[in-house]
Order: sequence, then structure tokens, then C-alpha cells
Amino acid sequence: MHVTFLGTSGAIPSAERNTSSVLVRRSGDRFLFDCGEGTQRQMMRFRTGFDVSHVFLSHLHGDHVLGLPGLCQTWDFNERQRPLVVHTPPGTRDSIESLLSVAGTDPSYSVSVRVAQPGTAVLTGDDFEIRAFRTDHRTNSVGYALVEDERKGRFDRERAEALGVPVGPKFSKLHRGEDVELKDGTVVRSDDVVGPARPGRHLVYTGDTRPTDVTVSAARGADLLIHESSFADDNAERATITGHSTAREAAKIASRAGVRRLVLTHVSTRYGRATDRLEQQAADTFDGEIYLPDDGDELEVPFPDE
Repeated sequence: MHVTFLGTSGAIPSAERNTSSVLVRRSGDRFLFDCGEGTQRQMMRFRTGFDVSHVFLSHLHGDHVLGLPGLCQTWDFNERQRPLVVHTPPGTRDSIESLLSVAGTDPSYSVSVRVAQPGTAVLTGDDFEIRAFRTDHRTNSVGYALVEDERKGRFDRERAEALGVPVGPKFSKLHRGEDVELKDGTVVRSDDVVGPARPGRHLVYTGDTRPTDVTVSAARGADLLIHESSFADDNAERATITGHSTAREAAKIASRAGVRRLVLTHVSTRYGRATDRLEQQAADTFDGEIYLPDDGDELEVPFPDE
């Protein structure tokens, strides 16, 4: 699982940071979380490719959605054929459909807009799902949790061979959880050669929000929590008024949820390049790894046992 931060600014772009957008690559899938203005330019700049299958919108403020019409038009110019699915919070579907029609043409590919109902899986794959959860902003808003299924335990080949299992198809059966019978009638159980199930990866993206108990639940034990942190402590009151979080508040959520790594993003332009205090205030509260990315920065999300 690979994460590219296409836009890390809050509200408006700056010379250093574009508006909100995060690209997640997992196996053959590319998922785009929010699509602020200029996102397609950032995708070109950082060479992420355009093959996005699903776009997940946290809310409809311009710094999170205004890049979508241009990106969709570019896909049309490039004769895209693959269907696109846009997920959007309850009560916003009509607005997104209107936004997508701003170019005035029907695209070469199908576009469907689906409501991301909090508390449900909005996308289910073969071995993962993406769940929406309610956030607390000034409008209809949701966050998203990408949660992988448990993986099979490790197969102990040396143990299997010592028990007399011949190299070949019986190895696969055992790893799938099936017991096998040897030529002499001995039964080798899967549990004898396969370790306990291993956890998959867990990534959470909040979008804009006040700190909430719901986010703590959604991020419980997550490998990576991408939480907005618009302000430092000196603007805590403004964070409350505008429906945002401070870096310290984001860190408290990370600490309560027991996440492995915390990413601070959606940084107010008032801080410019002077973001050290945001990281420091978060570090005062959360003793895990903290990362405040620049645009174009990338993170690999390893499996928990790696």
C-alpha cells in the first residue's frame, strides 16, 4: 500500500502546498481521497498516473472538490473507457452530479455517484473494504477507513516436509486451511504447519473535522491515520469555530486510537514553511511516529508484522 500526498494545504493553495488530495495505491487499485483544485496537475508533477477507479470525497468545500471537473475532462480527452465511481456524503449527490456536468459534455466513460453512508462499507473488494464514518465539520462530511481482511498464517515448509508432506499441491491445500492425507494414511492437519492468521493493513483518512469519538473508533489500531491539523495551539478557538482540529487534538485522537503512525495534513497557509511547532505540539501528546508531509511526499504502509 503506497500513499502519495498530492495536496496538503488547508482551505486555499500556497506557493508550497496545493489543496487537499491523497492518492492511495493498493495492488492494482488507485483510490483518490478528495480532489482539490489542481489535483490533476499534481498527479502529472509527481508521476502517479491517472488510472483512478474510485474517488472518495469527504465533503463539498471547494478545496476538496474543485479539481474533479477538470480531472474528469482530462480523462475524457484521453478517451478513458474504465468506469469511474465517485463517493460523496449524504445529501450531496445532486451537487456533485451538477459539478461533474459543468463541462457541458457527456464523457467517454460511465460515471456513477454513490452516497457514502456513515457506518457502512462503501466499497468491498476481494480482500478489503472501505468504510465511511461520520465526521464533525460545518457541512455534511465523512471520513474513510480502508481495512484489509486478515491474511493466512505463515506456512512452515520445513515442518510440513518433516511430517512427510510431499512438495506440491498438498502444500497449497494445507495453507488454505485443509487437512491432507498422506499415502500411509497419516493425516496432517493445517494447524500443524500454518501459523495464526495475520492482520491486514488499516488506513484512515478523516478529511476536515473536529476531533471525535467516532474517529477514534474508526482508527482503532490503524497502521496510518491521516488526520487534518489545520492549526497550532494558538488558534485552538478558531479551530473550534471553523470545524477543524489542531495538531495537538489530532495527536490525542491518534493516541486514544492506538495508531502506529499519524500524518498531519490540511495545514493552514498562515504557517507557511514554519510547521515545526505543529509537529512538536503533536509529539507532546502522541509518542508514535508523526509525519507532516510536503506535497509529493510518499509513504509506504507495510503489513503490521513486517
